[in-house]
Amino acid sequence: MAPRKIALLTDSCADLSPRIAEENRIHVVPLRIRCNDGEYRDGVDIRSADIYARLKRGELPKTSLPTGEDIAAAFDRIAGLGYDGVIAVMLSSGLSGTYNLVRLMAEERKDLEIKVYDSVSGSLGMGVTMLQLAEDLRGGATWKELTRKRVPQLIKNTFPFFSVDTLEYLQKGGRIGKVTAMAGTMLQIKPVITFASDGQLQSIAKVRGRKQVMDRLVDVAVKACGSHKKYNLAVANGGAPEEMEELREKLKAALPNYDHIWDGEIDSTLSVYIGDGILGTCVQVLD
Repeated sequence: MAPRKIALLTDSCADLSPRIAEENRIHVVPLRIRCNDGEYRDGVDIRSADIYARLKRGELPKTSLPTGEDIAAAFDRIAGLGYDGVIAVMLSSGLSGTYNLVRLMAEERKDLEIKVYDSVSGSLGMGVTMLQLAEDLRGGATWKELTRKRVPQLIKNTFPFFSVDTLEYLQKGGRIGKVTAMAGTMLQIKPVITFASDGQLQSIAKVRGRKQVMDRLVDVAVKACGSHKKYNLAVANGGAPEEMEELREKLKAALPNYDHIWDGEIDSTLSVYIGDGILGTCVQVLD
């Protein structure tokens, strides 16, 4: 029998604030961050501002998967609330083993029917997918509609883009993927990055200076939207909230017919690899 009461689960890299997650009844499993002074849970007892401070001091924290206990606790909590189905959308398997771990643990649960998806994305890409699924659930969508059609469709049609101020941490942390490292520091050259089809990071543009970064982030979102008429938008920042507001206005002006525009702050896990001064846009095509 198809589950009647459906819970949503993701991880801390979806960049949903605790308030937004709670309002939308989205359960979040924290990734772990190992620092010089101990291990922390992303979004629970460490935030991105702390990571920026550590990076500036020359510390290089290490990220690790959620613990089995944290995942089991999330499943227990969901079951305890009377849910019988779980839709889990996790951080790109091209960046992390989180999806695989959750998938393996899900198979062991007899009390819940759990469908686990690789978001092939991170940050805004995951966040907007979870928020749209919450909206779909409120609209009465069924387990079959969501798991067979809607989730795969959202994953395939969600396009996050972000710019990083430096490639130093991606290189040091071994997550450089398909991003071409370049001698851009002197010339103020900033890469615009997205997720490749295998879920690794790849650079799709290089721009000079912060002003052009914003314009290019809007351009790539407009291009990804194409001629589609129904879409959601999102913006994100890591240590650049004022610039994010400016970016939001530019994105709204370029794509004014959105259903929703959401925003997020980059989580601690991703901050380990990308540092601060981050801006991001996302478009999610719905038609």
